[in-house]
Amino acid sequence: MRMISHCGLLCSECPAFIAARDNNEELRIKTAKNWSKMYQSEIKPESINCHGCLSKDNILFAHCFECEIRACSNDRKLENCAHCPEYACENLKSFFEFVPDAKEILDEINKK
Repeated sequence: MRMISHCGLLCSECPAFIAARDNNEELRIKTAKNWSKMYQSEIKPESINCHGCLSKDNILFAHCFECEIRACSNDRKLENCAHCPEYACENLKSFFEFVPDAKEILDEINKK
């Protein structure tokens, strides 16, 4: 089953989500190394835990706590941004430049 985040990312395919779900330490280490290089920041394996940005238990990757898109969608009590009357806002449009797959997912939901 696909778990779609507020912004259209597929939480269910994210290595932090999979590592937490499967309690996979090797995947945590690999993901921390890859993300540290990709984002030019030190990311520790113990931070590679997430139950998905829609979860209510606050087990999230650190960035999720400061994500403006997630905060806005939560404040509006939306399942995801595709359900927002202001879809797609400037924050999303900027995000979609980096993650066009997320736009496709939310566009599909928004059309329904």
